[in-house]
Amino acid sequence: MSGAQFSMSGEEYLARHHVITYLEDAVSQLLEHREENPRVNPAKFLSDYFTSVHRGNHTLFREYEYIKATPHNRTAFIRIFWKCFRQVGKSGDLLNAKEYQSLLCLLCPDFPLEVVQKTARIVLMDDAMDCLMSFTDFLFAFQLQFYYDEFLYTSSEIYTNIMSATRGSRDAVVVPTVSRAKGKTPQLSDGPDSVESAQFFEAVKMLCETFQFSHPPVDILRGILISAPRVSFYGFLMALAKHEDINSAVGILPPKGQILDDTDPDIQISSARTPRPVSAVPKPAS
Repeated sequence: MSGAQFSMSGEEYLARHHVITYLEDAVSQLLEHREENPRVNPAKFLSDYFTSVHRGNHTLFREYEYIKATPHNRTAFIRIFWKCFRQVGKSGDLLNAKEYQSLLCLLCPDFPLEVVQKTARIVLMDDAMDCLMSFTDFLFAFQLQFYYDEFLYTSSEIYTNIMSATRGSRDAVVVPTVSRAKGKTPQLSDGPDSVESAQFFEAVKMLCETFQFSHPPVDILRGILISAPRVSFYGFLMALAKHEDINSAVGILPPKGQILDDTDPDIQISSARTPRPVSAVPKPAS
């Protein structure tokens, strides 16, 4: 355990690691399960629950509100999606956004189409829902969109404000508050729908200093935004999605060159038929 953890108060530690979120969910799941099986052993149930959380199996077949509730839940779900469907990439199949949403809904029945649409825009820089995407391209864009959702949303507001200020010849840029909790490296952009990279970076850097949600490391943002004088928002997102250091920062997927390897296939979609006592919805055995 690091010295920084010892320096935190009990409340800060519980908040940082979302302990209350898991305790509340564990008790809720236990009470729900006891309605179906009154003889359930609470100690064993809770042990199984937190073992599943530790192993990262706990988000499978859970509702969207739960899988996005904590950073650990988000990375666990990204990992499950990768492991269950990397055969799509190995076979070379190309799918459109709605087909990828169908795969996601096999793991999370109420997974929203909006998140998949946003992911597709990062890959395609377009709203074309019928365009085909490789599994690898979709996976890394999905990791960026899903894990850093609040940051991307707020960055979009910053970008829009800068665009409006530039077109209106105004100098001030207000950083908004959060209103809701192929082959070659892409060029950022020098077109009409772009802003000065340095100005955008300073505003995003200011956001990161006080942002309460996950955000990419500032050094990565700096490296991307100093590489060109101007940037479009989707050029910025595509550069983030393809940046290997972003993948390392999230820390759940292997390097892009190993994404289709069968290194540790401990999660299989076929095992979803085996129930677990962690939820009212059946979960796969670990």
